[in-house]
This record gives sequence, structure tokens and C-alpha cells, in this order.
Amino acid sequence: MWVPRWAHTLQRKRIKSFDGTAIAYEVVGQGRTPLVIANGLGGRLHVLEPILDAFWRDHRIITWDYRGLFESGTPNLPHKLSVSHHAEDIEAIMAAEGIDRAVFFGWSMGVQIALDFAASHPEKVNGLILANGTYGHVFATGFQPFFAIPGLPKRLHSFVEWTLARPNVVDTIARLTHLTEWPTTGLMFITAGRRALELRPLLRKYYDDILGPSFPNFMRLFQELDAHSAYHLLPDIAAPALVISGKLDFLTPSFQSDEIARRLPNAEHLSFWRASHFALHERQAEFIDAMRLFLDRRVVH
Repeated sequence: MWVPRWAHTLQRKRIKSFDGTAIAYEVVGQGRTPLVIANGLGGRLHVLEPILDAFWRDHRIITWDYRGLFESGTPNLPHKLSVSHHAEDIEAIMAAEGIDRAVFFGWSMGVQIALDFAASHPEKVNGLILANGTYGHVFATGFQPFFAIPGLPKRLHSFVEWTLARPNVVDTIARLTHLTEWPTTGLMFITAGRRALELRPLLRKYYDDILGPSFPNFMRLFQELDAHSAYHLLPDIAAPALVISGKLDFLTPSFQSDEIARRLPNAEHLSFWRASHFALHERQAEFIDAMRLFLDRRVVH
């Protein structure tokens, strides 16, 4: 059985966050330079393997299960699943680990969380790597230009609320969502060529994770992502930033990354033509090279 080189450094930990919610997190690596990873909605450690493989020797990598998902606890009130609450969980983890400053990597949902944290705690951020994400309001900014329907966000909120009130419907939607695994794999043949078959197990595991017991909170978190926006905060975030996108990313379209990079005062934007929402895996070598160059040249440790 294949075991990753960083596996012997993996530590699984738990803390109580600022409001008492239990947060499960993981620490990987033998380096001293902290790299905090805010994963995608539904993403777990296996999604991050290219980053872990590349940086575990030189960095202390920290990531966590978002409140309401997987091994972390669910807060006592639904509104405590907001993006700002997730950002405060980062602060609690950093305090527990004795970390004053770190580089932050955000993928998908993690982009909004990293931006929120950087705006609230600029003194704790050495740099930002923001991949395949948006600044906020995902029901309005995602899936463009295919679903630019007037009033769509309100309709989607109503649908989520109607669904969450009917547990049997939630189970049905979870099963139907599994069917999108096939068209996603088909898209990966365009973006990754034959590597799409190699990525199939990762994609299947990703779907199994998000469509498991945490799926109701997964849907609720989509509402919180739509309610949040860091757009007005971007000009005040001075940390050096690398923004990465894929031209074939329909979930968080590349023009959203253009907008983030344009408004951040110290940002550069790298857009891959043959990449979707999973650019880290589809363009793995180029993605990791860009991260390494950014960390070496733009970030002061």
C-alpha cells in the first residue's frame, strides 16, 4: 500500500473554538514556516495532496474541518456557520499552535475565508494564495454566464430552505448530485487529458465526503457563502497575493479572480486555459511551481 512521504508527520488535533464549537484540524510537515490551508467546501486532506507532497519538508501545514462538517462540531445556532465564524476558527487554531503569522492558501470556499481573515487580522498574514474562488455572493457570481437569471439567489435560498425542511428530499438530492461526477470527469478529459482517469478516485472520494452525513450543513454553508462578500474589503488587504484560476471553471468563473486581483493592491493573477475548478490537480506541476515561486520571491518569512 502506497504511503505518502509526509504521512509520518501527520497530527490530528481538536480544540474548542471561541464559541465552544469543537474544531478538528490537522498538522502536516517538519518545517517551521506556517502554511494555513482553508480548503474548499467539502474538501478534506486528500484534496490537498499535491501541496502536502511539495511543501511538507519546509513548511508546517495546517488545515481543518469547517464547523458543521466531518469531524468538527455543529454550532448551536445555524447563523454561526457564517464565513466570519470560520475565519475566527483559524485564529483559535493559530493560537493553539503558537503561530503569530502565516501564509494562507484558500481554495474555492477557502478564498472567501482567507480574504475575510486577512481583512480582520492583517498583522497575522504574510501572504495569500487564492485558487478557484470568488469574493462572495456565490449564488450571483457562480455558474456564470450560464445561469444569469434575475432573482436567482432568492430562488436558490428558497429551494435550500424548502429542501432542508424535508430530510427525504435532502437524501434524494444527495443521490442525484452524485450523477454530476460523470460530466465532471468528462470535463477533466479536456483539462487533464488521460490523467482524468487517474483523478477519478480523488473525485469519487470528494463526492462521497460532501454527500455524506454533513450534506445538510453543506447546503446551509452555500447560503452563508452567498450572504458573505469581501468585495468592499479587497483594497484594504495589503498582503502579497497570488490569485489562480481556470478558464473552464464554471463554478467560480475566472473573471471573478480577475476582479479579486484587480482590487487587491499587491496581487498577481495566473489563469490556466486548460483548467476547471480543480486546477491544482489538472495543472499540478505548473500550479506548484507558481506557488513555490511566489513563496520564494514575494513572501517575507
